[in-house]
Amino acid sequence: MTRPGPEPSGLTIPPGADVGAAPRWPLVDCYDRLPTIIAHLVPSMAAVPDAARFNPGYELPPLDEKIREFLGAGVAYWRRLADYRGHRVFLLDLMGNPATNTVKTFGSLLIVARIVEFIRRTGEPVTILTPTSGNKGVALRDAVYRAISGGLVEPGQLQVILLVPAASACKLRHGPLSAEPRLHALNPVLEYRGPADETVKTLASRFVSEHAADFRAAHGSYLFPSHNLTNYAVADALRAFVEQDACPATAATSRLHAQAVSSAFGLLGYSHGRDVLEAHGEASPAHRPGLLLVQHLGAPDLVAQLRYGTFDRSALPWYRHEPDTGRYRQDTSPHFPFVTDDPAEELDPTFYTRQPATSGDVVGLVRRHNGTGIVVSRHECEQRYHWLRDWVNGCSAKLPDNPATLREWSLAMVLTGVLNATDRGLVAEGQEIVVHGTGCYSAADFTALPAAATIRVSGYADLARELLPGG
Repeated sequence: MTRPGPEPSGLTIPPGADVGAAPRWPLVDCYDRLPTIIAHLVPSMAAVPDAARFNPGYELPPLDEKIREFLGAGVAYWRRLADYRGHRVFLLDLMGNPATNTVKTFGSLLIVARIVEFIRRTGEPVTILTPTSGNKGVALRDAVYRAISGGLVEPGQLQVILLVPAASACKLRHGPLSAEPRLHALNPVLEYRGPADETVKTLASRFVSEHAADFRAAHGSYLFPSHNLTNYAVADALRAFVEQDACPATAATSRLHAQAVSSAFGLLGYSHGRDVLEAHGEASPAHRPGLLLVQHLGAPDLVAQLRYGTFDRSALPWYRHEPDTGRYRQDTSPHFPFVTDDPAEELDPTFYTRQPATSGDVVGLVRRHNGTGIVVSRHECEQRYHWLRDWVNGCSAKLPDNPATLREWSLAMVLTGVLNATDRGLVAEGQEIVVHGTGCYSAADFTALPAAATIRVSGYADLARELLPGG
């Protein structure tokens, strides 16, 4: 096992490095390609106007100026960062919308665009119901407001209801949907105060299964659960198109794509995009990049499945306590933190999914394309932090001076994972690395949603009572 080398003391800026790259608008630029991507991913693109199993379909509105402006919030950058230990490093910067600072903008805009087309075609209102660890909900609220303020729909035609664990409430943002009384009433945020953050998914799915028809009868609106993978995979597939346009992988060198993940939906979407490009002869299967999964100790399930074939935490490395430092240490696996303050620490509630349903597909992809996985600790992120800030200086999202003010750790996690994986010999010599920058913001980047603006629920009975008259 290769021990980490000395802390990097400077940046190796290669000639022609482009840290301040020009913006790209994948949803607009690739709008004519979306039907092809959708056809690859979705067996049937038709809407399902059935209250019990509603789907707005995948038909998109014509790309007029209003739709173009609406989708323009989905801005991305392809940036060349400083080299690290002989590796060319790129950043696929997906954090360019200041109203969210996360990749969830792209999928949310596309979901709302589909609903806008359904509403225009049928005149029927739609209410989105989504369980969220924060970022997806913030992005959906932003997309809904953009559709309303841009004149695409009226406030009563399109609404969004969030169900968010209490641990993620600190990620929610005060904005137009909470500031304007009517919009606030139409678009409630339910804060789940019960056990197990993941329960929000179960609660939302159960409510839709049992009461979608009742909801329509009571409110006159179709209820649309947006947390199905395909709703985001279409937008995530565009990452491959950005790469192909900006800097395609070639036979000259192998390439590795890295992302901080929970279920790895984004990397699955990227893979679907590669499938489409390869099927149309625009990219070569021989040049398919590998994947580097980066996770935290609170939810390391994909890396555990990849390394040990099990989700059982007893299979993970054993950490010995060091009384003199108060920390925990292991030296048996380079895929897990050598040092941590807590072997089960929750670094970021964004990554809360355990035993993800995507594990079979993700692990299969990683193995087929010679990828790997690594888990990072907060201690490791903080050790590297001052250098991480320099590394991404000039990008759309800024790492704050003090990591204690971070509210979204995705960027810091993936960068730390890349450094650790490289230092520990988990990345092939000379391999290019593409970092997926999917989220970064601090407490200073937004105004938090006031606690009084949320409705607290502790279980299914509370949820039903809030969403149904007399429930």
